[in-house]
Amino acid sequence: MTKPASPDAESGSPITRFLKLLGPGVITGAADDDPSGIATYSQTGAQFGLGQLWTAFYQIPLLLAVQEACARIGSVTRKGLAGVIKQHYSRRILIGVVLLVLVANTINIGADIGAVAAAGQLVVNVPFPVLAIGAAVLVVVLEVFLSYKRYARILKWLALALLAYPATALIVHEPWGKILYATFVPHLEFTFAFLFIITGVFGTSISPYMFFWQASEEVEELVERRVPNKPGGAPNLPRYFIRNMRIDTTVGMVAAEIVQWFIIMTTATVLFSHGVTTISTAADAAKALEPLVQSFPNSGQLAKDLFAVGIVGLGLLAIPVLAGSSSYALSEALNWKEGLSRKFGDARAFYGVIVVSTLVGLLLNFVGIDPIKALVFTAVFNGIAAVPLLFLIGLINRDEAILGADRGGWLSQSFVWLTFGVMALSGAALLYTTVMPK
Repeated sequence: MTKPASPDAESGSPITRFLKLLGPGVITGAADDDPSGIATYSQTGAQFGLGQLWTAFYQIPLLLAVQEACARIGSVTRKGLAGVIKQHYSRRILIGVVLLVLVANTINIGADIGAVAAAGQLVVNVPFPVLAIGAAVLVVVLEVFLSYKRYARILKWLALALLAYPATALIVHEPWGKILYATFVPHLEFTFAFLFIITGVFGTSISPYMFFWQASEEVEELVERRVPNKPGGAPNLPRYFIRNMRIDTTVGMVAAEIVQWFIIMTTATVLFSHGVTTISTAADAAKALEPLVQSFPNSGQLAKDLFAVGIVGLGLLAIPVLAGSSSYALSEALNWKEGLSRKFGDARAFYGVIVVSTLVGLLLNFVGIDPIKALVFTAVFNGIAAVPLLFLIGLINRDEAILGADRGGWLSQSFVWLTFGVMALSGAALLYTTVMPK
């Protein structure tokens, strides 16, 4: 019997074949550096200098292990995470998981919409409510009436504005000895402020929406690539698909952590070292890029423009991921037709959840919450919400009855459980410093 050809066996240059491998992992990695992530990394760099730079390095194996497990769960079972939980766990657990994801994602959507609007005000003199409503409407229209993959290919180029951070780092006089030390030697402070931000750093990097999004997108990838589903006890997937999924996921997650490293380093050396320890507005965060453009006329505005392009591009890229992961979770729980590959008329309930969650997120911007503070709070909330979900992912990842021969090996299981332990400990320490006597 002829084996199905691997996509990377097609003709073309090595670069072309490599690019064909990239899909859900890279999009998930790009969405990981959403406005909430940029704000949280900027705040930790400004507030603690290089004190939390090590998180970017040590999160790589944690983030990679979790996302690879989620991608493999989706690929092998051909179900999203909610679908797997529904089939193998109690209804009470399913309801709890779906509600947790809906709440966490909706708060994140609201914060990201606010960030897009606040960044837009750095460039155009338009009232915040108008920009927020415009961003929400644009996201809904694009996601419902245009293929997400099609417009994600365009929007991801706006994320290149993030290259301004490494470019700034290269032209600023950096204390590279201290930077390397801070990268590899963890620094900890048992204070509420430190633990609050580090919980946010973990939460914005290892977020619930990423778990559900990538698992479901791998299922859509199987359909799009027409990968056969082997019956019986044979391995569920051709080996090339698992290999390509791991390459895709590795590229996306490592790229996300490199961006985090540069943002923390740049804000630490540009802002913290000059006495700017609090980021209250989008304009404050944009100041970290001023050294890059200081030789140009009107450098302050040019720095704001660069920052705004990155925030708007990543916001419009990430908000559909957040809304989509909510819709995947609820649709799987309720047996609705699902998938961004479907037309609106064929999955009305699925797209309805996307519309409603985006609009509810928009409304959160009109209750008087500061958009920059909301971004950091959202990251912290995600850090706490991820803990029970990581516990379930750990159980599924080791379950041979669910994944068969493709269950996680000892290395995968070890790092997924380590991630659960680290994030649970971070949340518990934050709670302790909140309630302990001053």
